[in-house]
Amino acid sequence: MDLKNINQLEQAAQPSQGEFMRLGVGSLFVVAILLFTGGSYADLEGGYMLAAAAMIGGYMAMNIGANDVANNVGPAVGSRALTMAGAILIAAIFEAAGALIAGGDVVSTIKKGIIDPALIANQDVFVWLMTASLLAGAIWLNIATYLGAPVSTTHSIVGGVLGAGIAAGGLDIANWGTMGKIAASWVISPVLGGIIAAFFLYMIKRFITYRTDMRSAAKRVVPVMIGLMAWAFATYLIIKGLKKLVKVEFPVALGVGLLIAVGIYLLVRPMIVKGADKAGNDKEGVNKLFTVPLIFAAALLSFAHGANDVANAVGPLAAINEAIVHGGVATKAAIPLWVMLVGAIGIAIGLALYGPKLIRTVGSEITELDQMRAFSIAMAAAITVILASQLGLPVSSTHIAVGAVFGVGFLREFLKMSYARMEQEIIDHHQGQDQAVVEEFLERFRHASIDEKGRMIKELKQHSAPADLSKKERKRLAKVYRKELVKRSALMKIVAAWLVTVPASGFMAAILYFTIRGMMLP
Repeated sequence: MDLKNINQLEQAAQPSQGEFMRLGVGSLFVVAILLFTGGSYADLEGGYMLAAAAMIGGYMAMNIGANDVANNVGPAVGSRALTMAGAILIAAIFEAAGALIAGGDVVSTIKKGIIDPALIANQDVFVWLMTASLLAGAIWLNIATYLGAPVSTTHSIVGGVLGAGIAAGGLDIANWGTMGKIAASWVISPVLGGIIAAFFLYMIKRFITYRTDMRSAAKRVVPVMIGLMAWAFATYLIIKGLKKLVKVEFPVALGVGLLIAVGIYLLVRPMIVKGADKAGNDKEGVNKLFTVPLIFAAALLSFAHGANDVANAVGPLAAINEAIVHGGVATKAAIPLWVMLVGAIGIAIGLALYGPKLIRTVGSEITELDQMRAFSIAMAAAITVILASQLGLPVSSTHIAVGAVFGVGFLREFLKMSYARMEQEIIDHHQGQDQAVVEEFLERFRHASIDEKGRMIKELKQHSAPADLSKKERKRLAKVYRKELVKRSALMKIVAAWLVTVPASGFMAAILYFTIRGMMLP
């Protein structure tokens, strides 16, 4: 065998070697959990069941890190504000910090109140139900990550609890009103996120990049945008990220957030002015001004996510621990430090091992992102959660973030199509005239501000006869002008994954419940 063939074999083996390494590290984490719980609870009745549940909880936490965390850092990576390694490091630190600092000491055992614990027969049934739901949610997240589909971890565990609950107590055990609200969030979350992200991107374009002097416009507008971001994120962290440490009413949180925003505005304004002077008078120069805010946004989103979503991994585990150690079925359970560590460390490990795949999906495989677009997505993530929490609307942070990415992409498509139509109108109006005249007008149009563009088009329409186009001809022209900037296959795959998350995890949980019950009964 010659050297060329040996090199080809080595290159072909590298992906499998990396996969084995990731599998090995994940397995070591699960084994470490087994050794700890086995040693600590060996003499406790049901201790083996607690050890098994702890291992499943660690597996669930790794899958949360692999799938859900991508929403917080994906846009920053896709826009090249952060490298993949930098994003993983920041997210791992702040996810773990959020879980340990603000994850709380008590968790709801029946996620979102989707089943009635009073209808659960006894402690053993409760433990089997929670174990099945936790494992089903983890398996579904694993499948979604393998397929490259960002899904809601909350919906995964909700589906698991619902499916196992119905298997244990029948259809009457489910709170179908709550399930209806959760189903509504499949539409509410991405639509709200997409609209808000598109709005902020349009504002940035309208007041900065559509201006002739982008540098001067950026000096005025970017500090205001960063101040708004500080206001949104401060309020978001107070009412969501820190809610388990301190209870703050929304008006107070809004007021504190505003004070922080004013301080941030006064702090960053001279920095932005200085940075704008060094940057070019173009989109690339404006984009650079959003880089540092994006890094902070990724860190803060990760902190809030760790504080809120660690319960998806440790909630059922804490419930099982409470049932086995103290007996009985409780609607609230204390979270021991070791349980919280399983969630925090598991999320960080899962992110480091398997997070890059979903980070790339969110950051670059749906639509092309730059710093301005990623900034708009981060704003949507914070503001949508704030609005939804005050309106009592159920939303998913995953659906919000991915919906925001799609919103940005579809806005770009609309603006591109509108601009192409404007240029076509100019060409049609100058038909028959010298080509140099047409090119000169188009060049002035391309460099004009958005207000000047509007005036130029209005003047053209006043001096030309309106085109009498049929509906069919208008549709044909729309197809000509349309430039797809959003990957439709990614849209279909993600939407399909969202729709099947609850039923898929629920079906698996029911099967797992009957399997565990069959093994445990004498």
